Amino acid sequence: MRVLVIEDDLETAQFLHKSLKESGHSSDLAADGELGLSMAQGGGYDVLIVDRMLPEKDGLSVISELREGGDQTPVLILSALGEVDDRVKGLKAGGDDYLTKPYAYTELLARVEALTRRVTPGEQETRYLVGDMELDRLSHRVTRAGQQIILQPREFRLLEYLMKNAGQVVTRTMLLENVWDYHFDPQTNVIDVHVSRLRAKIDKNFDKPLLHTIRGAGYMVREDAS
Repeated sequence: MRVLVIEDDLETAQFLHKSLKESGHSSDLAADGELGLSMAQGGGYDVLIVDRMLPEKDGLSVISELREGGDQTPVLILSALGEVDDRVKGLKAGGDDYLTKPYAYTELLARVEALTRRVTPGEQETRYLVGDMELDRLSHRVTRAGQQIILQPREFRLLEYLMKNAGQVVTRTMLLENVWDYHFDPQTNVIDVHVSRLRAKIDKNFDKPLLHTIRGAGYMVREDAS
């Protein structure tokens, strides 16, 4: 995966460059918006990581110009501005995801990898299969070991997102943005309640659990329990 990091803070940029390399990816760095826009327009990148506050040209302007030019490369926006209105502006400018500083690198990497999966043929899949559990997006039908599992609409969306990212840690923030769309107070326990209900339906009467809590990180759907 080729990543372009447009970040004016040298320490942050070098950390991301080093960490992405250690994660098996390649990255280029741009220290201002003008250079970043020029490099992005050169093409060849799988994902762009764009800081919102940049010299020469701000991050949202960079993204807007790329979109106006027909460039649909996935963009993860980084920003210290974390209010809902700030996130909405970032997404309306053409960003695909928005991560507030400070952040954990593991979450940033998970989001970057999720963005690349959105534009792969796998995004067009109508069915997801993990172990003996199958989810059909078209019929909204879920089965495990051949038994149909009845889910409420929100539970279905939750499971669909987890299965689409099977084997990857899905953070609470990712669930807020992709399953609930920020339409409630993020301080409530709504995620815990829905995960608990979902686990009771898909795991309770079966030998091996598929929905796992990753302590301090989030949740993961995977076949093994290791």
